[in-house]
Amino acid sequence: MSTAGLIIVTILGIAMLLFLIIRSKMQAFLALLLASIFIGIFTGMDPMELIETMEAGMGGTLGFIAIVVGLGAMFGELLRVSGGAERLAFTLVDKFGEKKSPWALGITGFVVAIPVFLDVALVILIPILYSLALRTKKSLLYYAIPLLAGLAVAHAFIPPTPGPIAVASILNVELGWVLLFGVIAGFPAMVLAGPVFGRYIGNKIHIGVPKHIVEEAAGQAEKKELPSFKLIAFIILSPLVLILMNTAGDVLLEDGTVKTVVTFIGHPFIALIFATLLAMFFLGKKRGYTKEDLQSLTTKALEPAGIVILITGAGGVFKEVLINSGVGDVMGEMMASTGFPLVLLAFLIATFIRIAQGSATVAMITAAGLVSPMVEMTDLSQPSLALITIAIACGGTVVSHVNDSGFWLVNRLLEMSEKDTLKSWTVMETIVGGVGFLVVFALSFFFS
Repeated sequence: MSTAGLIIVTILGIAMLLFLIIRSKMQAFLALLLASIFIGIFTGMDPMELIETMEAGMGGTLGFIAIVVGLGAMFGELLRVSGGAERLAFTLVDKFGEKKSPWALGITGFVVAIPVFLDVALVILIPILYSLALRTKKSLLYYAIPLLAGLAVAHAFIPPTPGPIAVASILNVELGWVLLFGVIAGFPAMVLAGPVFGRYIGNKIHIGVPKHIVEEAAGQAEKKELPSFKLIAFIILSPLVLILMNTAGDVLLEDGTVKTVVTFIGHPFIALIFATLLAMFFLGKKRGYTKEDLQSLTTKALEPAGIVILITGAGGVFKEVLINSGVGDVMGEMMASTGFPLVLLAFLIATFIRIAQGSATVAMITAAGLVSPMVEMTDLSQPSLALITIAIACGGTVVSHVNDSGFWLVNRLLEMSEKDTLKSWTVMETIVGGVGFLVVFALSFFFS
């Protein structure tokens, strides 16, 4: 097929994907598969070759993703039921003091959303926001925006959350580099979108605490027997430290027994197994949970993880079809001719898909599939690939609006109008993605 034909089919395939998700409300997993089949057939792929390509794309992606997301989901569920998230928040707020509590909440969100899904973390921690706002008479946004900024940054930038894990898998990036640049780009993004913007918008828009849930929510948060802060911090940070050790060891250590051991224990599989076993023992068994309770909790945790795993696998299929159909070569040549840095192109593609269909995870996975063929045509270092991964995460974060489930979750939990949600949550998400991308773009000049 001609170059123009490949481009037209790809554009139609992406349009079909967006139509199925936005207008037909089709599950993203099925929509990605149908778009992949459409592109494969109309670019002239042999039907059996297309089937084999889909199988290879799904299997190649899930070999890594399924284990990491599954372990992360179990780890997060144990942290949730034990009260670990509340312990982090209460301790940090006490240490920082009431005047600096927005900073404490931003850091809490940053840490808690690494093992716990954003929506779950918000539901767990919102009683603390109610309590602070009731005590100080400040707008709920003064406290909510910093927490949400921390949650949003970790959700999009920091492995082992599903989004960056999926993009890293599709682009074949080492997680240690993604984690490192995610923190470097994410922290200033959290600061500006959280405590700084939170103070501004909290003074502009006063959102009161919902009267019908104040007493119940505050009472539950205060009565719950919580694990120690040191234990929770150790359990959450242990897999991240091990993963970073792996990346550092790969650069600094010479081949030998020590490097082999560091590489093994720092692999995401082993690091997350270690953290999950720690959580099962200290947050489960030591707190009175039976073997049956732990089995039930960890099994339940895998249910939402299954959806994420399948969508990510379908993203792998989409990527593989783009490469094998010849679209990847054409896209790579187009990218080279534009002169646009790949990190900027990745951000713009993810931003477009995010605005069009709403889901940050779907935007990141789809953008990674589109960028992957271009990446494979260039000889990029692991740091450069990690920066592209975070750029995609930034694009998948900006401009959350009415087609994003996160928009409505915040809207309902804080009982705001749609207008106030756009002024607060949407602007905050855009600051997170925008600041994060500026950091990534600046760093991209130092890595190639």
